[in-house]
Amino acid sequence: METSVLVINCGSSSIKYALVPKDPSRPRLSGLAERLGNGDARLKGTDSRGESFEQALAGADHARALEAILERLEGRLPVAVGHRIVHGGERFTRAALIDDEVVAAIEQTAALAPLHNPANLTGLAATRRLFPDLPQVAVFDTAFHQSLPPRAYRYALPESLYREHGIRRYGFHGTSHAYVSRRADALSGLEGGGWLTAHLGNGCSACAVWKGQSLDTSMGLTPLEGLVMGTRSGDVDPGLHAHLSRQLGWSLERIDEVLNRESGLLGLSGLTNDMRELEAAEADGHPGATLAIEVFCYRIAKSLAALSCALPRLDGLVFTGGIGENSSLVRERVTALLPHFGLQLNRTVNSETIRGKEGRIDAGGRQLWVIPTDEEGQIATETRQRLEEAAA
Repeated sequence: METSVLVINCGSSSIKYALVPKDPSRPRLSGLAERLGNGDARLKGTDSRGESFEQALAGADHARALEAILERLEGRLPVAVGHRIVHGGERFTRAALIDDEVVAAIEQTAALAPLHNPANLTGLAATRRLFPDLPQVAVFDTAFHQSLPPRAYRYALPESLYREHGIRRYGFHGTSHAYVSRRADALSGLEGGGWLTAHLGNGCSACAVWKGQSLDTSMGLTPLEGLVMGTRSGDVDPGLHAHLSRQLGWSLERIDEVLNRESGLLGLSGLTNDMRELEAAEADGHPGATLAIEVFCYRIAKSLAALSCALPRLDGLVFTGGIGENSSLVRERVTALLPHFGLQLNRTVNSETIRGKEGRIDAGGRQLWVIPTDEEGQIATETRQRLEEAAA
């Protein structure tokens, strides 16, 4: 009997998917449909033999792409579909079985995530049509952070903005922070340790986790708050919007575009948002690349130091995400900026630890880990748990 969960992560012009078996020793089928709606839309991924494929989907929409994905499942019908939904607001503190009421609630939070929730809903509607008899579960990026106390999630704004409009800090990358912190508990032998987790990729966030619960995190109302990212600015003076409007005549739309798509590593370096390219450029003496890396690492360390205030005890630091897993340089520089944490990096082990390789990289003292994230696996796990609860 097939026990796999089909995990769907739907963007405005893409669908990332993975067929995740319950038995981790079995291979996953996974892939990405991208550039949907365009003449050069395509589907690429790996099959059960681990071999790569690429298929043209010229002009395909989300529904057609999902049909193509279904054909790539090699006849393996999943037991359920798990959807990544970026924003669940305050209503969703855990995964939810999808019905019309849940869909309506997700639609109501679209204003809080206008770039994400509408796209997530598109994929959800398409899969409900394609798999009308399969249970479907929504797993929310924000749900893991619903354990934040008010002192961490409230902004110092008028009460009415929170009560009437939901203006508060929500946090994101919840499935990643949940997975790596629980994995750190298992690897370290601690039952509910105190961890700082750093998810570093094109999007970046940090989190303080105590006994499996998020107590604070760097992202806020939107995924723009917090750390410097690939093309996102992270924290800026809230007065910047008014200043740019007055001095340059920029509209809110233009300011939003700059902060989300033209800033971060790309804006600082003037080169790229790819950390691999920045490290090579820094080695060649490019000052913009050096500045971008220094600001990036400093802001990570600064955020981790602040987040440590949420923890009753700090047991260690976990790096994950594309940069966190791959860049020994970033890990070394962030650790060096936190000497008062008692972190001792094993530089030899650190330099040998790359993507896909799980390992401890400290030389004693507080623990330092590199743990590859598995958001698809976490979504599949939460989907199964929700189904088991519903059946009980």
